[in-house]
Amino acid sequence: MSNESGNGTTGDSLEKLRALQITSLEEEEDDEDQVNGEGSGNFFDEDDDEEEEQVAVTLGFVEKPKKRWSLLRQLFPSKAGGSPAWLDPIDLPSGRSCLCDICGMPLQFLLQVYAPLSEKDSTFHRSLYIFMCQSMGCLLRDQHEQWKRQQEKASRSVKVFRCQLARSNPYYSSEPPRRDGTDKPSGIGVGVVPGKEIKFVAVVEKHVIAQTNTRLSTGSQVIKLNVYTREFLPSHLTVAPLPVRWIYKKATASNSTWPEYEILNEDEPELDTEMSEASGHANALVPESHTDEIGKSLLDKFEGDPDRKSLASFQERMARAPEQVLRYCRFERAKPLWPMSSGRPSETDIPKCTHCGGSRNFEFQILPQLLYYFGVKNEVDSLDWATIVVYSCEASCEGNRAYKEEFVWVQLASQSSTVP
Repeated sequence: MSNESGNGTTGDSLEKLRALQITSLEEEEDDEDQVNGEGSGNFFDEDDDEEEEQVAVTLGFVEKPKKRWSLLRQLFPSKAGGSPAWLDPIDLPSGRSCLCDICGMPLQFLLQVYAPLSEKDSTFHRSLYIFMCQSMGCLLRDQHEQWKRQQEKASRSVKVFRCQLARSNPYYSSEPPRRDGTDKPSGIGVGVVPGKEIKFVAVVEKHVIAQTNTRLSTGSQVIKLNVYTREFLPSHLTVAPLPVRWIYKKATASNSTWPEYEILNEDEPELDTEMSEASGHANALVPESHTDEIGKSLLDKFEGDPDRKSLASFQERMARAPEQVLRYCRFERAKPLWPMSSGRPSETDIPKCTHCGGSRNFEFQILPQLLYYFGVKNEVDSLDWATIVVYSCEASCEGNRAYKEEFVWVQLASQSSTVP
């Protein structure tokens, strides 16, 4: 992830992303009847009989960048909104992977997480990128599609891509960035002006639109049109094929970037520490034991309603740091913190890695608080979710593709509103 909140260094914060795990707060119900009749197999959140130890989780918080250069790709940022800071600036995602599979429109960049792994040299640099369609109607359809088994081709409106590089690579120095505004990319890709890299590519038949880097072309050649900046001239469309002119009109009418933030990370505070800081001294008016009894009493009231009980646990955990927008933990037995009991995937619902055939594990989840920072209004048709959970290849495999698509699971606040 990005810099730790409160200081400008990254060494310690990057180490905190390694070997972290997350556990649920409660014993889970038998889940087979909690997913609207869908899904099978053992659910990830079924706890062992013995009480699990709670361990550290890395939380992400958004903040407006203090320096204009702090989110450039050569500084390996974690960020939300704006344009992606592509780790590999050359071999970008392309084809239909850039489009919403439901409505066919270009996907919107949501956020990226810088999450290097120390296990092998090929993951010295590693980032994951989340894109989604802004249409709530498409997200409702996506709910049905994500339940499809691996042999079926799911049409998704939310997609995640993983990119990784060795320490010695064509794009960046092997030395750590200085973070003083003087860092520059090196080698291949150095000619790409920072901030003017191709944001995303949308394909219509054989014609391609990239939302940055204007390049005039005709016929069935690649056509790159600057959709969002004033550098693009409408007259450029006069020589473009009709499909390109059509999608340009729709893209400019419906697509705009979300506000840009840097994602800062820090460890999730322990509950006892949080309560102690809130009281200001050890001699609290309400003893911790009594507070624990109150919490247990609340959970017991929800015992007949798994969704409410799960939400109570979720809110209790969120109260430790209400402004968090992301929870990161890449560990073999890591688990998301689910807001609801229904709508969770089973083990068989998480497809194997399409590149190496290996298992995918939970890596991080995105919380709905991010929508507040993006200024999304609370209206009937507004974009909304309970949580977005990312599962990535356990081996973080290599291959020919620079950006490998991983798997994302979306849980909505009301599972009853999903399209059958």
